Amino acid sequence: MLQSVSSLAVRAPEPTSPGIRRALAHIERHFTEALYLDDLAALAGLSVCRFVTVFRRQVGVTPHRFVCRQRVRYARTLLADGVPAAQAALEAGFFDQSHLSRHFKSVYGLTPGRYLREQTQAARPRHGRIACPPAAPFSNLPSPRPV
Repeated sequence: MLQSVSSLAVRAPEPTSPGIRRALAHIERHFTEALYLDDLAALAGLSVCRFVTVFRRQVGVTPHRFVCRQRVRYARTLLADGVPAAQAALEAGFFDQSHLSRHFKSVYGLTPGRYLREQTQAARPRHGRIACPPAAPFSNLPSPRPV
């Protein structure tokens, strides 16, 4: 009836094994390309099902979510550099702009358009007003929400 406190606690990710480190290195080099679980599992020397389980335990998220977060972070840097959202989506490895928007919002809690608007508002000087310290820029975006 009663569960132990340790079973209710969220476990910290385990240290990564050499196989998972190989898969992570491959993802970091090729996240803008199509990635397949079969290939990542082979790099790790595991079956696909076992790879997903071990990856989630050791990294803290599933391989798909990890890849999506890598792509969203890259897209955010492209957007900050002035690249149009549709082009940033394609360059980051998303199918289209709506695909980027969905994942961007799930990671950062706002759409790419709103992110850009808030970036420009924070950077725009205000004339004719009493000088106040500027609001914190979006460069201090919170890290992706844990899932």
